[in-house]
Amino acid sequence: MAAGGQRRRPVVALYERIADAIHDGTYPPGSTLPSEPRLAGELGVSRPALREALLLLQEDGLLTVRRGVGRTVNAHPPRRGFEQIQALEELLGTAAPLRVRGLLRTVEEPTDFTTQHLLAPAGAELRFWESVLVGEAGPAALSHEWAAADEVLERAHPAFAEALRATVAPERTSLLGILAAASRGVPLAGHSAVTATLLGRRRGEQLGRPADTPAVLVTQVVRVEETPVLAAKHMLPTGAPALAVLQSN
Repeated sequence: MAAGGQRRRPVVALYERIADAIHDGTYPPGSTLPSEPRLAGELGVSRPALREALLLLQEDGLLTVRRGVGRTVNAHPPRRGFEQIQALEELLGTAAPLRVRGLLRTVEEPTDFTTQHLLAPAGAELRFWESVLVGEAGPAALSHEWAAADEVLERAHPAFAEALRATVAPERTSLLGILAAASRGVPLAGHSAVTATLLGRRRGEQLGRPADTPAVLVTQVVRVEETPVLAAKHMLPTGAPALAVLQSN
């Protein structure tokens, strides 16, 4: 896997170069990219690497292939997923600051959720953090976060592994906050899903709300290339600060 990751890094870097050029207007919406041979020459890369990066950009909704025209930049290219990877306390605290209050900081074996989303094998040891986000009006959200096993982080994102070891007051921050701070220059990819639910008794007690309070459950997985490094569940009850949701076109 290490060798495969090494081979993919030039493609990821090339993806970033072209995505940056799209977002900064070098290739504006509606424009047609140069032909593959010309673009490969301009960027100084091989055509196979360029072709793979272009396919990824197409899959992510930045480019469209038009018969007889070529690859064109979409009129409303979505922002890259890793640009939205930000600590929940920051996303929700734009109007009024929120602070993290750690309820539990432990290591646990994989659950069904982490086996599915972190691909954690049986017997693995995963950091699990349970936190309440608190604002001026009281508890605003509940987060459950899991980091991949240390050996996975050492291979896929050593800066995140080191940041976790160096954290002095984990009860005052979130795993996602540590990951975001440790990922300057490291391209991350995130995927989230949103569903409606009810708090339930235990989560209601933690948030000071009735068990039948409507809530939004956000599940999130963050990856470095193809390796998942963090998975989370965020519970936002009715009355929580608004969470902006961007939809890709």
